[in-house]
Amino acid sequence: MRTLRATAAAVTVATAVATAAGAASVAAGRFASDAALKTRPGKPLPTEPRLTVHATTAGGITLTRALASRRPGTYGLAGDGTHAVVGPVQDATPHTADTVVRRLDCVTHGSLEPGDKVWLVPNLYVGDPQSALGLEHADVDVPGELGALPAWFVPAVRDTWIITVHGLGATREHPMNVMRFLNERHFPVLDLAYRGDLGAPRSPDGLNHLGETEWRDLDAAIRYAVRYGARRIILYGWSTGATMALRAAAHSALRERISGLILDSPVLDWEATLRALAGARHTPNFLLPLAVRAAQGRTGVRGDRIAHAAHPDRLTVPTLLVHGPDDTIAPWGPSRRLAASRPDLVTLYTVPEAPHAAMWNADPAGYEEALRRFLTPLM
Repeated sequence: MRTLRATAAAVTVATAVATAAGAASVAAGRFASDAALKTRPGKPLPTEPRLTVHATTAGGITLTRALASRRPGTYGLAGDGTHAVVGPVQDATPHTADTVVRRLDCVTHGSLEPGDKVWLVPNLYVGDPQSALGLEHADVDVPGELGALPAWFVPAVRDTWIITVHGLGATREHPMNVMRFLNERHFPVLDLAYRGDLGAPRSPDGLNHLGETEWRDLDAAIRYAVRYGARRIILYGWSTGATMALRAAAHSALRERISGLILDSPVLDWEATLRALAGARHTPNFLLPLAVRAAQGRTGVRGDRIAHAAHPDRLTVPTLLVHGPDDTIAPWGPSRRLAASRPDLVTLYTVPEAPHAAMWNADPAGYEEALRRFLTPLM
């Protein structure tokens, strides 16, 4: 009898341990999935390292030496209550072996002091189109299914509107990088904030769906543009905003009004993106599959829907894909395959040494030339 009782007790303990371990794994998977599902607009993604300010001079800033601080191009530099614009690395300026000197173009707000922790961001501008760029604009509300969606409308004379939509970790300030370029070519621009953004309705579950549901806010912006005079529309998205553009082009009731797509760093493989973001939070590799399953269970995100929207046969309008091999969040392999399968419609502009959604930052002149070539036939 004692043996039977001991065996039963051992089985009970083993079951309890297994149950606890399973619950812990599920909880760990949910926590890991937060890296993608709870990204906060305007906050750095977990892949972006924090750098230390070592010194500032007139026209220069000394930062911790890292792959990030040596990136080519021009970036925003953000910290606690601080935003600045930094240009290319100044190798000729004296510095120690563990630091990098970059050109300091301006401090937009706040101040930079030795010891401050900062990180590179893609948006060069803060504020709104008037205060940041001197562009006349209107603050408008786009009626969405969850409520009013704030947007900036920069008017111009063409009847082809460009609707811009930011991606992971960014805000509607990000599209201001190219807003002056678009305005000089007389395109009206509608720059949208969507669910989860500051001033926009909250997603019902408080989670980012990687474009799976957010695309319907972009669809609302298309309806708004048509209502107020747009005859044709070009959708311009970054990161998950590019995913939203693909979904809208495939499913919007007004998709016949869409005359072109510009997709910067598109998230075409959401599982790879989620793994990258979770891995950047030091999630052990064995938990990454759990993070993927947790994300799918929490949001209903399905990779086949993104694949369907990005299928070569679904594309019907000219598309500019801007992507590069150094994007660690959205692998560029799917972009290359999409471009190779539809050379009649898709142009791929490759930007090396550029982080996610910062293709313009790494090569502003080349990027804008690619934009010019793409947009000229669509004017």
